[in-house]
Amino acid sequence: MITRRPLPTVGVMDTEEAATAAETPPAADSSRWFHGCWIAAIALLALFALAAHAVTEFEKSLDGDGQMEQPGRSGSAYQPLGPGATARYEDGLRVTVSRPEAHDDGTYSLTVTYENGTDEDLALDGDSYSPPLDVRAGEASDEDHYAGYDVEWLNYARSTAALSQPLPEDDERTVPLRLKPSRKGIPVTVEVSTPTPGSRDTAHFQLTLG
Repeated sequence: MITRRPLPTVGVMDTEEAATAAETPPAADSSRWFHGCWIAAIALLALFALAAHAVTEFEKSLDGDGQMEQPGRSGSAYQPLGPGATARYEDGLRVTVSRPEAHDDGTYSLTVTYENGTDEDLALDGDSYSPPLDVRAGEASDEDHYAGYDVEWLNYARSTAALSQPLPEDDERTVPLRLKPSRKGIPVTVEVSTPTPGSRDTAHFQLTLG
């Protein structure tokens, strides 16, 4: 007589544990999945950054290198910059007009500083149609350029002579101005029209003498 042993009984708990083990990925696979997602996210962010930079450069190419791009006031005749402010151009040129300093003889001194951050030498002497540097009495938005008072540019020859030579790349030049207003407390506008092969915005600075 042949005696058969009873078959082993598989418990419900053993079956559930086996199924759970089959469904749960190994720790190494989970780590590789997380690492892959992280790399994909970084690549996507880099792609967005490159696209944004390309759009910005394209917009600049449409505007031209002679556009001002400083934060705040635009530097136009209707949004002039104040004393001590800097006009910043897209091609790297920086123009700063200092605060006026009063003297006992009723005159005022200030400076216009050019910083050439472009990739070439820069001519500062302008052309016959637009003076490279101009000073006039009145607010920047005064279209008729007459305000009932006047300002005398005492060292005009010295100032314009400082603009006669090109400004080398990565160099700066300071042009002194000596002004005498017809009376104390008048507004004065300094206009800077640095030439460029294309076109360049004129930077307007409005100051008060006194």
